[in-house]
Amino acid sequence: MRLLSVLILALVVCSCSTTKEKSIFNGKNLDGWTPKIHHHEYGDNYANTFRVEDDLIKVRYDGYDQFNERYGHLFYKTPYSHFHLTLEYRFNGIWREDAPSYTHLNSGVMFHSQDPATILKEQDWPISVEMQLLAEEKPGVPRPTGNMCSPGTDVVYQGQKDPRHCIDSRSKTYKPDEWIRAELIVYGDSLVQHLINGEVVLEYTKPTIGGGVVNGADPKIFIPGKPLTSGYIGLQSEGQEIDFRNITIRDLSKKR
Repeated sequence: MRLLSVLILALVVCSCSTTKEKSIFNGKNLDGWTPKIHHHEYGDNYANTFRVEDDLIKVRYDGYDQFNERYGHLFYKTPYSHFHLTLEYRFNGIWREDAPSYTHLNSGVMFHSQDPATILKEQDWPISVEMQLLAEEKPGVPRPTGNMCSPGTDVVYQGQKDPRHCIDSRSKTYKPDEWIRAELIVYGDSLVQHLINGEVVLEYTKPTIGGGVVNGADPKIFIPGKPLTSGYIGLQSEGQEIDFRNITIRDLSKKR
């Protein structure tokens, strides 16, 4: 697997001159992005949860009286299969103390997600794979970022299907308010790599629908064992305020 990952990275580097990197956030508004928040219909940006200020996509909760499990995701309009996604993030602002404790300094980037228009109003999480983003909670206590979590999915890690909902990466621990560069290199269901500040920190293969965690999904969509070879990309809100910027994607499915 290590040799395979090196070869894949080499292919990505070699193809950079023939594939075009595209910005998918214009720094001005949410054109091309649509929210889906638990307890709300697709397209309802409850309490202006997702907003654009200072050239950043911000997750904010100043319009909330209570969190009430309003896990949210802001989805980009185009599905992708083979791609290289790059963004920067920092944890900034408050954590909703009425959100679950695990959401403190916790967010994520979802990919290979079901079509967000098919997420039901009372479905808590999208069927997807998540690149989990974390920051240090206690000085000196390791808390890696760029982990994998699997809402409604399974993955193969180190040669076998892994029963864990989340798999830790080998990244360093970073402090809140620090801008971090996160990257996803995805080749359908054949290889997924997570990079933090330019370093590969996790890799796995064969994401499929399965596992637990997702509640309230349409059974016609939730088909255990179905390979996830493509899907939508989403930025998460689950109780912790966070900023995103410089969001770009390179389509690796064809040379340009």
